Amino acid sequence: MDDDPEREQRTLRELLALMQEHDLERLKVKFGEEIYEIDRGIAGGAAPPVTAAPGPGLGEGPEMPATVSPHVKRVAAPLTGVFYRSSSPDSEPFVDVGDRVEAGDVLCILEAMKLFNEIQSDYAGTVTRILPENGELVSQGAELFWIEP
Repeated sequence: MDDDPEREQRTLRELLALMQEHDLERLKVKFGEEIYEIDRGIAGGAAPPVTAAPGPGLGEGPEMPATVSPHVKRVAAPLTGVFYRSSSPDSEPFVDVGDRVEAGDVLCILEAMKLFNEIQSDYAGTVTRILPENGELVSQGAELFWIEP
């Protein structure tokens, strides 16, 4: 992450605190060209192990479709925050793949600094892809949704 080990440890502690605060099991972060994945899964009821290892790259995840329509509109995160598909854990997602949306419809919420920001669609069309997982930390500019007119 950094040439300063103290700063690196402080950053890792802050990321772990963020994970605990939001009850996240995994977190993927990019520092410059380095990508780190932190997993705090619980093994056999023991204290959660923490691992940080360079990952394969941000944006990789579910298989990419063989062909992508040139008409796909991509909705990007306007800020860095935690991605939520619904307004609360008990609520239905704002949208699912295959749903028709209109410009101005709420697609998701990004939580940043304890503020919940509704992300609205700039496009009318059908949601063809939802890229981040619920509860995942996304960076500003990261793709969130694909909408096809």
